[in-house]
Amino acid sequence: MSERIISAFSAKSTAREVAAGHDLNGVRAIVTGGASGIGVETARALAEAGAEVMLAVRNLAAGEVTAADIGRTAPGKVSVGRLDLSDLASVAAFASAWGDQPLDILINNAGVMACPQSYTAQDLEMQIGTNHFGHFLLSILLARSLMNAAQEGRQSRLVSLSSIGHRRSGIHFDDIHYRQRPYDKWEAYGQAKTANALFAVGFDARFADLGINANAVMPGGIMTPLQRHLPREEMIAFGWMDESGKTNDRFKSTEQGASTSVWAALGDELEGVGGLYLENCAQALPWTQDNPFEGVMPHALDPETAERLWAVSEETTGARV
Repeated sequence: MSERIISAFSAKSTAREVAAGHDLNGVRAIVTGGASGIGVETARALAEAGAEVMLAVRNLAAGEVTAADIGRTAPGKVSVGRLDLSDLASVAAFASAWGDQPLDILINNAGVMACPQSYTAQDLEMQIGTNHFGHFLLSILLARSLMNAAQEGRQSRLVSLSSIGHRRSGIHFDDIHYRQRPYDKWEAYGQAKTANALFAVGFDARFADLGINANAVMPGGIMTPLQRHLPREEMIAFGWMDESGKTNDRFKSTEQGASTSVWAALGDELEGVGGLYLENCAQALPWTQDNPFEGVMPHALDPETAERLWAVSEETTGARV
């Protein structure tokens, strides 16, 4: 690793603390999944710093409630747009509605974790179909808007939410969608989160010279609706909570969990820098068995695998650069 990029913030910093001191008046941002979990706090921190933020959500009613709540303390305008990442037609409709208007920040935050075996509207395995392929199409369709917002001395930024779950699996190119092999919900999640990291590598390689940098973010362990598919007994067995429901001290609050996304979007240390995997408001160290809940594994940042995944993603979504 070359000189590691760090910041003045830490694992316990909040999104508001990271955004403090930034004047985002005139900045436009989209946060997918902005109506729940860390998406709310990501959007709130940006809007409170003055940004115009769109919550790209599947549930418009929930999005409107969140937008109103953020608006009570935020000078920035908060709007809501419908986006179902499990349906590429919905992704295309959202991007079409946005058009070519400038976009400074795209935070691909939405996701599904460890769901029962199911498939998207286009018959893609639900986890990689939603977490990766939906975001891939969205990002390519909004690339022109991101380029339109780039200014001399300031790149637009794309943030791709990954997870330490990437350690569970690389990309199974021979059967990405579990058509032949038995479905494993955690392996499928790991594959999807590896794809999110590789996407940042591939996107930055193509768009850095056109004014956009992309980085992947590991937000940390946070109790949010992301765990909706997990039985309580499984979370207790994992040590995420005890029998009384008390969350493991290793977990972050939603405000803390959103901090690295906001740093990836705003941090001066990251100007002109892309293709990295970030956590705890710093460039991640390599994964080790001694510290299994942090770090990044080589397969999540491998350029050749990123290129192979990019080709599959273009073929799957029909999107071309």
